[in-house]
Amino acid sequence: MVKLRLRDNESVQEAVRRFRKLVEHAGVKREMRRREFYEKPSETKRRERRKAERRARFSQMQSR
Repeated sequence: MVKLRLRDNESVQEAVRRFRKLVEHAGVKREMRRREFYEKPSETKRRERRKAERRARFSQMQSR
């Protein structure tokens, strides 16, 4: 959960900008988009497997 306290003499625009950065860094937006629609368990497994394959391929290329 992202918490934000308004600093002394901080404008609303600055606070909103800081809040957006915190939300982006915490991955809240990405998680909301991912959960926007139901994803079947088989699709979740396929997505995770492909993600792992990409990671393995990338790390293999890095070690060469």
